[in-house]
Amino acid sequence: MNKKERQIFLHDKLVMMKAYEDSLRKTGAVYIAGVDEVGRGPLAGPVCAAAVILPHDFYVLGVDDSKKITEKKREQLYDEILNHALAWGVGSVGNRRIDEVNILNATKEAMLIAIEEAQRMLSGIAFGRELPRGQRQNALRIDHLLIDAVELPDAKIPFTAITKGDEKSVSIAAASIIAKVTRDRMMVQFDAIYPGYAFASNKGYGTTAHYEGLNRLGVTPIHRRSFLK
Repeated sequence: MNKKERQIFLHDKLVMMKAYEDSLRKTGAVYIAGVDEVGRGPLAGPVCAAAVILPHDFYVLGVDDSKKITEKKREQLYDEILNHALAWGVGSVGNRRIDEVNILNATKEAMLIAIEEAQRMLSGIAFGRELPRGQRQNALRIDHLLIDAVELPDAKIPFTAITKGDEKSVSIAAASIIAKVTRDRMMVQFDAIYPGYAFASNKGYGTTAHYEGLNRLGVTPIHRRSFLK
């Protein structure tokens, strides 16, 4: 398709992906947080989650499931999303905790951290700054969570779990991009600390180069021992 047709396609897709948010706003919800995670499958590194609250008039074309977007495009969208978002948060749970509680529970913990951070930013309590005590009762609150597949009653916020939500909700897709870029950057840093496993390219997943590194160098402090055979 040509450039004009591509723009029309992306516009129509964005309108479609805002349907869940638009429906919730008709019920009175204002602050809707999309929540997603990345890193459930790798052999090494943390699981990361993000929660993103977008404005009702959010209009950034190309936001989609992070797995469908190139690294260059994800980096671009990462900046655009954070420039437009009302609030966001990121949560990370490391490999030791994953081994202790299993990956699903660790994922939920990462999501709860991300939601709390987004709530703190929305409430004006972020970056070490707090609202004056007299204003805290008027602090904004997240009205609803849209979560990719996971049920999260411990958040104590009304939620909707959507299967393949990162393909269907713009808020969840935005969260998937923030979480993905955040974790990828972490794994690049780990590659400098633990060379020989190709973490910068495989991000901790079980590639041939990763297994070769394990066979040659052994297990690192960031490996999930419960994932290794």
